[in-house]
Amino acid sequence: MGRLDDKVALITGGARGQGAAEAARFVQEGATVYLTDVLDDVGNQTAAQLGSAATYLHHDVTSEDEWEGVVAGIVEEHGHIDVLVNNAGIFQIASLFDTSLADWHRMLEINQTGVFLGMRTVGKVMRDHGRGSIINISSIAGLSGAEVALAYAATKWAVRGMTKSAARELARDNVRVNSVHPGIIETQMLEEFGEMLPIVKERIPMGRMATADEVANLVLFLASDESAYCSGHEFVIDGAMRA
Repeated sequence: MGRLDDKVALITGGARGQGAAEAARFVQEGATVYLTDVLDDVGNQTAAQLGSAATYLHHDVTSEDEWEGVVAGIVEEHGHIDVLVNNAGIFQIASLFDTSLADWHRMLEINQTGVFLGMRTVGKVMRDHGRGSIINISSIAGLSGAEVALAYAATKWAVRGMTKSAARELARDNVRVNSVHPGIIETQMLEEFGEMLPIVKERIPMGRMATADEVANLVLFLASDESAYCSGHEFVIDGAMRA
């Protein structure tokens, strides 16, 4: 028996990195997985590697219409969505004075508005079905300041707050909402650090970065019925950086 048998999951930003690791872990545990992204070639390859239980869909998380279309299609086929992982996001190294207004708006649209649209669209389906788990991927930057990534930190704090508000609103409907706060993970986003990466690594008490699979295991717990009484909280995976 798999930990996600008979569950239907939607993972945004699932083409590569952390989202792809989550999709793979979910498939291993029996879920039917829809991974969405705007990286169509990579997304299709990832889904093909995962087998018939995984489907890739093009999906811009900043588009209200695309959210409605993706969710309606899944519900038409399966009747419900049990798990939503709002994983899609971008990262940029930029201090307060180096952040342009365009960069600020782009960060908010993808990292914050995308999560809002996901919770609103999928949350309605879960509420009507009487169950569900929403997992919003935040960051340890959503627990403290980030002097070199102001806009990113702002969005991750927002995700934390939206998670708590939605958890309270949906609790009576048996829909759980939690946030995951990774530290430094071995994914393509590390390229943004550039020459700063060795300095960042030195700040990790465990002496190493997390793997995407390790984060996926935590997300799996929150997606499964094992976390049935967990809602509205931050789950940190950072190698003791916030200790």
